[in-house]
Amino acid sequence: MQAGNAHYRFEKDIPTTIAVFPLVGALLLPGGRMPLNIFEPRYLQMVDEAIGGGRLLGMIQPALDGALRADGEPELSEVGCLGRITSLTETGDGRYLISLQGVCRFRIVQELSAKGPFRQCRIMPFVADLSEDPTGTEINRLALLKAFRAYLEANDLEADWDSVSRAENAMLVNALSMMVPYGAAEKQALLEAPDLKTRADTLIAITEMTLARENDEFGSGLQ
Repeated sequence: MQAGNAHYRFEKDIPTTIAVFPLVGALLLPGGRMPLNIFEPRYLQMVDEAIGGGRLLGMIQPALDGALRADGEPELSEVGCLGRITSLTETGDGRYLISLQGVCRFRIVQELSAKGPFRQCRIMPFVADLSEDPTGTEINRLALLKAFRAYLEANDLEADWDSVSRAENAMLVNALSMMVPYGAAEKQALLEAPDLKTRADTLIAITEMTLARENDEFGSGLQ
């Protein structure tokens, strides 16, 4: 896996301890790109330390059940995605605009006692995500594009279909998974899908259920 100027090929290339950024509804996937507007002081410090080190941060959602720690901070989901900071802009008003490129998913082994204002965890990476030739890249592309087109039409949105048609399967599935505005549980299901085919099938199923629900609500509103 290449992210920015760095290559991550083996488990030894991934740090065992990372800073994590809990964010509801955030989905970063290997190879994907996520823009972030950083303004909280603790996360500004987190970015500063990442830039001075390996440029890596862990994106993760708070626990889906809403559980809180004794200090009021949310418990974390078990699985997140490691990202490399590939660009950073200072806004002049105390914020950072950064771009993260996904490297690999990880599972939290242990959250460490905080030595600073942001949270840190010991992790176990999903090493298969680092492969340049991942397995399970065959997907039902026609079904995925059909569901995506129906979603766009239902929401009066447009897409660059030339770019969509040229995108290889992994880029297509991961980009669509990251861009659709689904809820935290759906995003976590997409993140934890064991392979690309399962993620594509999950995305199709979620989209079809969303469209069916919207159609039912629209029909009920007309009665």
